[in-house]
Amino acid sequence: MALASVPKVVFGLIAFAIFWVLAVFPAIPFLPIGRTAGSLLGAMLMVIFQVITPDEAYDTIDLPILGLLFGTMVVSTYLERADMFKYIGKLLAWKSRGAKDLLCRICVISAISSALFTNDTSCVVLTEFILKIARQHNLPPTPFLLALASSANIGSSATPIGNPQNLVIAVQSKISFGNFLIGILPAMVAGVVANAIILLIMFWKLLSVHKDEEDAGAEDVVEEYDSHRFSPATMSHYSSLNSQEWSSHLDAITVQNSPQVQILRNRSIANASESNGISSNTFDTARISSVSRDGTNGVASMAKEETSPSNSSAGVDTLIPPSERKTNFIIKWKRVLWKSCVYIITVGMLVALLLGLNMSWTAITAALALIVLDFKDATPCLEKVSYSLLIFFCGMFITVDGLNKTGIPSALWDIMEPYSHVDRASGIAILAIVILVLSNLASNVPTGK
Repeated sequence: MALASVPKVVFGLIAFAIFWVLAVFPAIPFLPIGRTAGSLLGAMLMVIFQVITPDEAYDTIDLPILGLLFGTMVVSTYLERADMFKYIGKLLAWKSRGAKDLLCRICVISAISSALFTNDTSCVVLTEFILKIARQHNLPPTPFLLALASSANIGSSATPIGNPQNLVIAVQSKISFGNFLIGILPAMVAGVVANAIILLIMFWKLLSVHKDEEDAGAEDVVEEYDSHRFSPATMSHYSSLNSQEWSSHLDAITVQNSPQVQILRNRSIANASESNGISSNTFDTARISSVSRDGTNGVASMAKEETSPSNSSAGVDTLIPPSERKTNFIIKWKRVLWKSCVYIITVGMLVALLLGLNMSWTAITAALALIVLDFKDATPCLEKVSYSLLIFFCGMFITVDGLNKTGIPSALWDIMEPYSHVDRASGIAILAIVILVLSNLASNVPTGK
């Protein structure tokens, strides 16, 4: 393709330079508007400078890529609600054999989760888990966070849904999900292994100095995971009740101001406070004093039975009516059934992608199936979709296409093509170096585009 007219080339370069600067340095002092607004500004300048017409600008927006991005983000949101990432995080602490074992686990788990659920989601969710584990075992967090960041990017390269640049490459080149996976998987595995070895060599002494605490510490981490949720929507109804809500709940199902309710209320407050490190003896005294004020022999006998854990749990079951226990049981199994359906739909989406079905519509279908299955207002889940990323892609499509119409990329490729034939080792090395440099200087998404 020949170079366009000089004004079009100059204005096209100016518009692309503004886009590039704001994409690489979103908080630049003289124009701190961010990447998303920067991509829209570059697109608008391409149209204003008449490098590209308005109709051509709309035509350059790749709807299949946007649909695939949207669908995968919605699916990831429902997987988060279904505690998928909590279970992945618990694998990091399950029967851990030390700091080096933990680092290797992070490399493997973050790579696999990034390939299936995008690297952004994996990094955001697993960072909190890794910080908790490092704090619990008195370990330096730096090696583990570096392992997460590097392995997530390596692992995400294995599938078209692993990161945005893979989406662009797979959709525009029409490479099927299965062929993409088969072609990249060996390199991804080798990269994860090499990354783990390099990190172990770099931080061997640091990881050897810091010793893990007793096994009880690992159990505490697992218990902390059980109580952790990423959003209120993922919490079950009764696990989210605090001690005050339990009090009002018990008042609704039993006679107000009864001695049994008072004892159970005191017990729930004590259990909540004990989890924050307050001695149980203090609350035992408070409960006994509260019982003594009632002056009822039956209450005093129940207070004595509180020292037995089995009696304590039996007392709770006794006070809750059978109808209420049945309702709790139904709610619990509805939650289990819903989570199972979320996992089944997600696996079905991956199978459909492997079978070569349209990636964009497959992801959108899975997302809508989860929305319908949830059977409630989908606004909270849809609000978690990164619409700024979708807008960034729209602006990037227009800006990059405008740059292509100037003829500059074609001219540069004509210069590099004789030296970058993929049928020669030297050509592959040169092409890899060019892509490596451009990905770090101009961002990997525009380079893939």
